[in-house]
Amino acid sequence: MSSIKIAGATVNQTPLDWSGNLNRIILAIEEAKKQEAEILCLPELAITGYGSEDLFLSYWYPKKALAQLALLLPHCKGITVAVGLPVRIQDKVYNCAAVIENGTVKGFVAKQFMAIDGVHYEFRWFTPWIANEVVEIEFLGQQVPLGDLTFHHKNIHYGFEICEDAWRENLRPGLSLYERKVDLIFNPSASHFAMGKTQLRKELVEESSASFDCYYCYANLLGNEAGRMIFDGEILLAKSGELLSRNRLLSFEDYQVNSFYLEPKIQGIAPVNSKNEEFVQASALALFDYMRKSKSSGFVLSLSGGADSSSVAILVAEMVKRGIDELGLEIFTKKAGIKKLPTSKDPEKELVGQLLTTAYQGTKNSSEDTFSSAESLAKSIGATFYHWDIDEEVQSYTAKIEKAIGRKLTWEQDDITLQNIQARTRSPIIWMLANINNALLLATSNRSEGDVGYTTMDGDTSGSISPIAAVDKYFILNWLRWAEKSLNREGLAKVNALQPTAELRPQERTQTDEKDLMPYAVILEIEKLAIRDRRSPMDIYLILSEELELEHDILKNYIKKFFRLWSRNQWKRERFAPSFHLDEFNVDPKTWYRFPILSGGFAEELAQLDQL
Repeated sequence: MSSIKIAGATVNQTPLDWSGNLNRIILAIEEAKKQEAEILCLPELAITGYGSEDLFLSYWYPKKALAQLALLLPHCKGITVAVGLPVRIQDKVYNCAAVIENGTVKGFVAKQFMAIDGVHYEFRWFTPWIANEVVEIEFLGQQVPLGDLTFHHKNIHYGFEICEDAWRENLRPGLSLYERKVDLIFNPSASHFAMGKTQLRKELVEESSASFDCYYCYANLLGNEAGRMIFDGEILLAKSGELLSRNRLLSFEDYQVNSFYLEPKIQGIAPVNSKNEEFVQASALALFDYMRKSKSSGFVLSLSGGADSSSVAILVAEMVKRGIDELGLEIFTKKAGIKKLPTSKDPEKELVGQLLTTAYQGTKNSSEDTFSSAESLAKSIGATFYHWDIDEEVQSYTAKIEKAIGRKLTWEQDDITLQNIQARTRSPIIWMLANINNALLLATSNRSEGDVGYTTMDGDTSGSISPIAAVDKYFILNWLRWAEKSLNREGLAKVNALQPTAELRPQERTQTDEKDLMPYAVILEIEKLAIRDRRSPMDIYLILSEELELEHDILKNYIKKFFRLWSRNQWKRERFAPSFHLDEFNVDPKTWYRFPILSGGFAEELAQLDQL
């Protein structure tokens, strides 16, 4: 086999940003040429972006994608380029990779298997292609083959598996490609980020290259493309079971190109990061993309001094730090939409101050500890910090209701009402600050609280984006302790010394989150079985009674509490601000787990626990 150089490229695309998407692809092609690559593989649906949703169903959208493909051809002289796009044939749309050789489209490879689990709903938009079938379509006045194709370059025979195709074990196209004796398989992908997923991809690529005795090249999309899903931009090359190359993931760059000679030797393997590091890097990139793609001028955050809002503040600070480290101050500032370069001795803090405005909104139930925690954290990262009391506004609302119903509200009779009005009163004024700044309001609810509805609708759920809504509270608490030491975020010291509390009841009532609910570690174990694994209440009890050192009656009560609160609070989850998919699962009904708003609440299933 010829010793040629191939390349994989990742691009940070946005649906409907036609010129931007095309330009990033062209820049990646030019970079591949500079690196003297002869074949370049770009990701799945790179021309349109994977997150185009129901735009794929229209007639004009796939047609426009083909028009964009035509604009690429002059830039593909002297190189072979594979690039993803949708192709419509009559009333069906196919997810394809177009193969362009020296400026001419040689064929379209169609995806055979659709991703339909978790965050993916591909069957809504695309029709699976049938193995071994090939048709011809007209493109620029010529008949071009489309379907299950392979290609040749010099004496190299190569083919494709498109993302989900590779995960179908005994049905995957790679089996047929092996029978056709290909030397090289490309996998253009739009594989969503989740903490720890890169290890699964590494195993897939290694095992595929071993099973099919070939080179296997994988290229994924990059960035927060359309709001929720994050793509990590992973580019991998393996040969006969050995990983030869992996790039650094979750880049702030618009594109990356990794090229490699088809030789069985190590060519540079970036390390696999811990989940703590993956979380902060993915969140930082997602926030950056969300901010600039929404054409916002920064973020506003109601900073309570507690774990959730503090973690969000650190993520914004890390967005600035990592963006500057990778792109340089000038390019980061330009991409962030800031017109003037920082002039202080600490440009990172100056930029955080411009991009993040925080406010501590206290009440008579707030403590000096949380105020001090919020103030010191904001100061440590350079965020703009305001503080004010909302007691006057709370009292105004309360007095109006008391006058209307003819009685005083009391903690004994009106506990939830008196808690919620404080959280909701914070929302209008913090939204004002966001509007004034043309900024995104950051919501601060986490996944554990979303599970059980321990969150005030239009209070801590208010926001344009909810960065940690897909992450459990137990992880957040541990991550904050890690971040204090590993990220040198000394401003977290006071945050990490606090017991998580909503501070909505009078202080003498000693409110804590886990006292209101149950230990966060227990919530995590129940939700993994209930939501991720879709187990019944009885299954969960039988499993956890063996795994957790809890009295059986206490465990039963925790399980019953979880399912009752889960069932009655689906309406809240339907209204949460958009969130990033960061973990192996989430509870967002728009992306991962759908559940009826109205239900019988597992009444029979929970009653069975009492019979044990």
